[in-house]
Amino acid sequence: MATLLTFGIDRRSLLAGLGLSAATGLGAPSVLRAQAREIVVGGAASHKPWVEQHVAPLFERKYNAKLTFEGTRSLVNLEKMQKNKDRPYLSVVQMDDPVMILAVREGLLEPITAAKASNLAKLKPGTVHMDGQWANYLQPWQGIAYNTNVIKTPPTSWAEAYDPKHKGRIIIPSLQNTEGLPNLFMASHLATGKPMAEATLDTESGFKKLISLKPNLLTVYNQMPQAFSLLEQGEAHMIVGALSSFALARKQDGAPLGLAAPKEGIFPVPSGIAVVKGGPNQDLAFAYVNELLGAEIQSKIAPPTFALPTNVDVPPPPGMPTGIAVHTIDWGFVAENRNAWVQRWDREMSM
Repeated sequence: MATLLTFGIDRRSLLAGLGLSAATGLGAPSVLRAQAREIVVGGAASHKPWVEQHVAPLFERKYNAKLTFEGTRSLVNLEKMQKNKDRPYLSVVQMDDPVMILAVREGLLEPITAAKASNLAKLKPGTVHMDGQWANYLQPWQGIAYNTNVIKTPPTSWAEAYDPKHKGRIIIPSLQNTEGLPNLFMASHLATGKPMAEATLDTESGFKKLISLKPNLLTVYNQMPQAFSLLEQGEAHMIVGALSSFALARKQDGAPLGLAAPKEGIFPVPSGIAVVKGGPNQDLAFAYVNELLGAEIQSKIAPPTFALPTNVDVPPPPGMPTGIAVHTIDWGFVAENRNAWVQRWDREMSM
């Protein structure tokens, strides 16, 4: 791939690409000649392969800078930012949206603007959060995973999990898991018929509906691999609220699985990116964010992650759902209420 230098990009064009102005005094030579400049990105351990294959080579060539990716869990990245708040060493974090809210509350993030990352203006509605504190660069999604040896026709509705023919054969995620939330919201929608935006606020109806699912439950999982093992063996018929990034990877590896996108719609899994406040080399940090929000990178990383792109110029990869509602989640509302929901879940949904 040709670099900026190959095309002879002038100083003004390069600054515009980085979201900087000539008045900053930070011109192209400081980006292109500073061989030792580096950013450290904290993200999920599972992201490391595609970052190193698709993102790091492009970024390092384009900006003549070093990219180091530290793979761990979102809460560990939050702890790193907390402990190093006075002298941060992370420049960018890729974390789950609920953890991003905690980071915002502690003043650990630097807002993203279109002036600093122009691709922000190219994102789908609902993927930029809290006035640009963070944005979503991908949308893995949740639907219904099913064993294709047992279920020959893909489920067309979330309501199918409640059918008595699946007694003792359904698996759902715990509400302690982030991926457990859509079942609560969808249960409210199924019970009341309210539009999803209203149904997500009516968790009382959601809990009452979920309780009626208990006779059909084989188990409620906290650990995803064990749940999929039961599904692949045929002990379970469906995992309701399954992640595309896991289910479709297992299908690709030959497991007898399908993943349905029911008619009521699907839920995006939060994949957020943010700039660490006061982190090193913020011009490069915003450049990295801009690349992940851009069409070139998203077109490369959406297929291997079995995710929907968030940039409007990137079509969904082959095999991804199209023409179906993608229900966003109000993570601020979740943060305010989740502890109470989990306590109620533990009381009423225990197996």
